[in-house]
Amino acid sequence: MDRFNAMRVFTRIVELGGFAKAADSLQVPRASVTVLVKQLEAHLGVQLLHRTTRQVSTTLDGAAYYQRCVQLLADLEETEAVFSAARQNPRGTLRVDMPAGIGRLIVIPVLPEFTERYPLIDLEIGLNDRPVDLIRDGVDCVLRGGQALDDSLVARPLVLVEQVTCASPAYLERMGMPTSLADLEGHLMVEYFSSVTGKRFGLEFQQAGQLQAIDLPKRLSVSSADGYLAACEAGYGLVQIPYYHVVEQLRSGQLCEVLRDHPPPGLPLSAMYPPHRQMSARVRVFVDWLVEICTRPGTGFRR
Repeated sequence: MDRFNAMRVFTRIVELGGFAKAADSLQVPRASVTVLVKQLEAHLGVQLLHRTTRQVSTTLDGAAYYQRCVQLLADLEETEAVFSAARQNPRGTLRVDMPAGIGRLIVIPVLPEFTERYPLIDLEIGLNDRPVDLIRDGVDCVLRGGQALDDSLVARPLVLVEQVTCASPAYLERMGMPTSLADLEGHLMVEYFSSVTGKRFGLEFQQAGQLQAIDLPKRLSVSSADGYLAACEAGYGLVQIPYYHVVEQLRSGQLCEVLRDHPPPGLPLSAMYPPHRQMSARVRVFVDWLVEICTRPGTGFRR
């Protein structure tokens, strides 16, 4: 039995919650996954997993063994990178998750630059606005906007994303163009709410160095960035949205910027990854590249 391979299989089962998912992820036969786990349990003399027809979970011994496996495998990867060409030319699969808008509008258009620089790295990029569980979903790195809420992850700040307040021409023709915060009385907003936490977001403006929150009436609430933008384009009210998401609509006149002298606060964007991935060469070069493109003029994060 290849113990390191068995450990990799075991950690993927724990992270993905099933034998079949682990086999698909590692691209090995499902029967091989089952055999390896049985051999590993026999070698250790303990049961590592509870198996039912619906789910797989760790025993107490399995949970403790999983934590050690994660650290050992991370150490092995880093050691191999130090003493091989992989340090200069990392290889393998890198799994990344990011908001759909950032992926579609910012990262993927310049991604050929990264893959040309690191041709031995295969990328799996998930695009969604819902947070993922990095360990359970087997993700190496995520991009997230806002303040980092998970202290168990390493967070590397990338950029402060500029936001703008927008409305459709039809809405402004109907409701009037506000030129001050006092003019917002009688206006409407599109409300954004988190489908995960249920938190609802109003509007925020900077005035004389102070942040002022304004909660306007709304006729429509949405839980996705694309839906939020579509509601604005349909004339449901004011929105506050990252500049990169509406740059083309502003240029074409499909949307109009409102209250430019009172901009919304910037949105912190960070790359986040589990501590055991901190020394991974693949994660390190990808995050370094993200820092590079985020601070590059003309990427859309800033005007």
